[in-house]
Amino acid sequence: MNDRDNVAIVANDGGLDAGTALPGGLVLKERVPQGHKVALSDIAEGAAVRRYDVAIGFALAPIAAGRWVHEKLLRLPDARGLANLPMADAPRPPLDPLEGFTFQGFRNADGSVGTRNLLAITTTVQCVAGVVEHAVERIRRELLPLYPHVDDVIGLEHGYGCGVAIDAPDAVIPIRTLRHISLNPNFGGEVMVVSLGCEKLQPDRLLPPGVIPIDAAAQEPQLDVVCLQDEAHVGFGSMIDSILRQARVHLERLNQRRRETVPASELVVGVQCGGSDAFSGVTANPAVGFMSDLLVRAGATVMFSEVTEVRDAIDQLTARAATPEVAEAMVREMAWYDAYLQRGRVDRSANTTPGNKKGGLANIVEKAMGSIVKSGSAPIAGVLAPGEKLARDQRGLIYAATPASDFICGTLQLAAGMNLHVFTTGRGTPYGLAECPVIKVATRSELARRWHDLMDVDAGRIASGEASIEAMGWELFHRLLATASGERTWAERHRLRNALVLFNPAPVT
Repeated sequence: MNDRDNVAIVANDGGLDAGTALPGGLVLKERVPQGHKVALSDIAEGAAVRRYDVAIGFALAPIAAGRWVHEKLLRLPDARGLANLPMADAPRPPLDPLEGFTFQGFRNADGSVGTRNLLAITTTVQCVAGVVEHAVERIRRELLPLYPHVDDVIGLEHGYGCGVAIDAPDAVIPIRTLRHISLNPNFGGEVMVVSLGCEKLQPDRLLPPGVIPIDAAAQEPQLDVVCLQDEAHVGFGSMIDSILRQARVHLERLNQRRRETVPASELVVGVQCGGSDAFSGVTANPAVGFMSDLLVRAGATVMFSEVTEVRDAIDQLTARAATPEVAEAMVREMAWYDAYLQRGRVDRSANTTPGNKKGGLANIVEKAMGSIVKSGSAPIAGVLAPGEKLARDQRGLIYAATPASDFICGTLQLAAGMNLHVFTTGRGTPYGLAECPVIKVATRSELARRWHDLMDVDAGRIASGEASIEAMGWELFHRLLATASGERTWAERHRLRNALVLFNPAPVT
């Protein structure tokens, strides 16, 4: 990855056997699996093992050239301190504008734009999930055929709302997350709530006056709530009838909407990786990074996230911040998360999974160096804390602080206002979201071939020399515009939908 690296990864499908001669004359001393590292030169005990021109670890014993370099041979570097960081002292120059690109989207009353036209039913508590699921099935079967311009109906199910310390300081995170998801651009400003009645998260606490879009026919904002404990409900059928009756009101309005030509600047794209491998930082993530720069040049918004997967590059990121205030906000989010992990008596090293390691990633430092390239090269224009929503005037590259958990990260990016999602994977995952299209990018061609009806884009062609990072970035950019205009992803075709997972660092009672 860099001329100063003393390791390289094996790109060949199936890996390479001992005795294989590499270009330049190096001979493998043992079998090295695909994606795993081989020492390019002798590495002394205690010496740095370098990939991406970064010390990803220190040798616990001498490592001979040609040997397989894996996690058991490395000591994890200490985390970079959060003091004395470069604070916006190397900001990237603004990228050249990219004009003339558009997509067909749904413009909302607040100025935002949706890529889908969905009826979302917000739930205040897990207790109502079964009823809402039943109602959604009925709406989809009986009502949706009557409203052909509505793409789908979904229930915003989650595990929060009661049995929690609702007044704890950190409870603001799950509450504002659900609030802001309810206002996602893909829902057209229509807010419908199903409540149990006795839960701690009451509807007016979740969606207080002032946050609900104003109904043009009303003098003031109206919160549409179906409360299952209302005395008017006599039996299960009565509850379902009430939900279907209110759903019709929202479906009528949504059905009047039509796609229109809007500039690419209206895209709000979340980028994320899951099931990462050693190819993530070689193929898919660099291509996404190039795509991210194209989006920023077009005036769009790109969010990258995953605290533990950028923590080891904090000095690179604070240096890229557009202003010292942005750099300070990044440090603040890292410090908060460091303290959160310390309360659980773990550190950032808890991030890596068995699959990451099987895919060639030795530790979190190596994983982080491959993860951050999704952010491209644009200046970092802003920072969001977990559950916060983008302001209408926030554009460019945004750091949205989230845990690295695929499901929690996606949930928080939805809350921030994401209307399109790009998800890279090396090990493979059928991840999808009901609330937003997810374009999945395979890091390896072998995965793309094997999961031909799950992966939307094969970035493994970069490793094989069939495509450049630049060409793949442009391909992704055009795929985004087509998907935003209504072209369905594989996850949408199969209705693959992961549950919303709210980040709740507050106590559960």
